[in-house]
Amino acid sequence: EYLFSAHMAQHIILTLLVPPLLLLGTPGWLIRPLIKPKLIFNAMRFSSKPLSAFVIFNVMFVIWHFPIFYEGALNNHLIHILEHILFISASVIVWWPVLSPLHEIPRSSYPVQVLYLVMLTISQTPLFAVITFSSDVIYNFYDMAPRMWGISSLADQQIGGIIMKLSWIFVFLPTICIVFIHWYHEDSKMTSE
Repeated sequence: EYLFSAHMAQHIILTLLVPPLLLLGTPGWLIRPLIKPKLIFNAMRFSSKPLSAFVIFNVMFVIWHFPIFYEGALNNHLIHILEHILFISASVIVWWPVLSPLHEIPRSSYPVQVLYLVMLTISQTPLFAVITFSSDVIYNFYDMAPRMWGISSLADQQIGGIIMKLSWIFVFLPTICIVFIHWYHEDSKMTSE
C-alpha cells in the first residue's frame, strides 16, 4: 500500500516464480482430471500453444498496468484479488510450453522453447521503459501514499520498473540456458545413436 516497487516485487513472485514451481511440482495425474472435460481440454490445448500463451500473458500483463485498472485494483480488494488470480492463471499458461507436466498437452520443442523464452524476455520492455523513464508518477495511488525511507514516489516508480526488467532477465536468462543445454544433450544423444 506504500511502495510501487514492493507491489512490483509481489507481481514478479506471482508471475515468474510461483507458476513455474507449480508446474514443476504438480504431477500430471493430479492435473489430468481437471482438463478431462473436452471444452477445458481444447481451451487448454489452444491457449498453451506458444503464440497463444505469449499473447494471453502479454495482453493480460499490459492491460492490468493501465492506470485505470491498476488503481482500480488498488482501491478495491476484490478487484485486486481478481487481478492476482488472472496474473497467476495467465502465468501458468505462459510457462506451459516450457514446463508442461502432461504428455496430452506437451511442452514445445527445444528450439521453439528457446525462441519463445527470448521473445518473452523482450516483450515487456516497452512497459518497463514507460514505467522506468516516465517523468511523471503514473499511478496517483502511490503519489498520495505515505513515503517510506525518504524515497520519492517517482524514484519508487523507477525502482519498480527496474525490478520488473531485471527480474525478467534473472528468471528467463537461466531458463533459456537450461533449455538450450537440454536441447544440446538431446541433439548430441540423437547424433551418437
